[in-house]
Amino acid sequence: MRHNEPAAEQPRPSRPRGRWLRRLGTALIVVGVAVMAWSSVVWRWDDPFTSVYTRWQQGQLGDRYEVIVRRTAPKTVVPRTTSRAEAIRKVDRAAGTFRSWAREGDPIGRIIVPHLALDAVVVNGTGTSSLRKGPGRDLRTYLPGQGELVYVAGHRTTYAAPFSHIDRLLPGDRVTLEMPYGTFVYAVTGHSIVAADDLSVLRSYGREVVALQACHPRFFATQRYIVWARPVSFTPRRGRTYPAA
Repeated sequence: MRHNEPAAEQPRPSRPRGRWLRRLGTALIVVGVAVMAWSSVVWRWDDPFTSVYTRWQQGQLGDRYEVIVRRTAPKTVVPRTTSRAEAIRKVDRAAGTFRSWAREGDPIGRIIVPHLALDAVVVNGTGTSSLRKGPGRDLRTYLPGQGELVYVAGHRTTYAAPFSHIDRLLPGDRVTLEMPYGTFVYAVTGHSIVAADDLSVLRSYGREVVALQACHPRFFATQRYIVWARPVSFTPRRGRTYPAA
């Protein structure tokens, strides 16, 4: 009796599609972890690549600002014996002259905010190229000492992120603006959140106030986070310190 021989085992077909899917899944996981790690770095500190550029620009601006101070300061000296009313008038005139002279992109002063560990040169203007160099003054607003709105914007996650943690400022925190013609100290009073296209915040109402503005929420630009501060004191160039009005 003849027995049938077992059929030869057929080779299993390869599954390249399955291997590629596994590799793709692994790659996506790696990319996801990298993105989360990068976001964590930027969230806690700032984008290190754009920060290198801004810090280099800040060094350049600092040198230019020192030249401006040496050229402007002698013309804006207010003797220590000057009355407060006269000091206000002299500072107002000096601020107006400096504002008319400054061009977009020029360094115009320094902003110091201890609670944010911030000490940076302020740029004249809030255009894209200006804000990549540092905090910028909106050209539609005024300078310290003019008794009007001083509006300063800054990045929150890139280009050294000067206003990265602007939401941590509390009432009473100090904001100092050093100008070629004097130093002005302000105290935070509160904050507001407005739509990105709300231009009403740029209106000046005949009294001095500082507004610090950054995008909100972080990583988005749908709104603006604005911190408001009122004047506390001012010190004219080589003069004494006077209480603010």
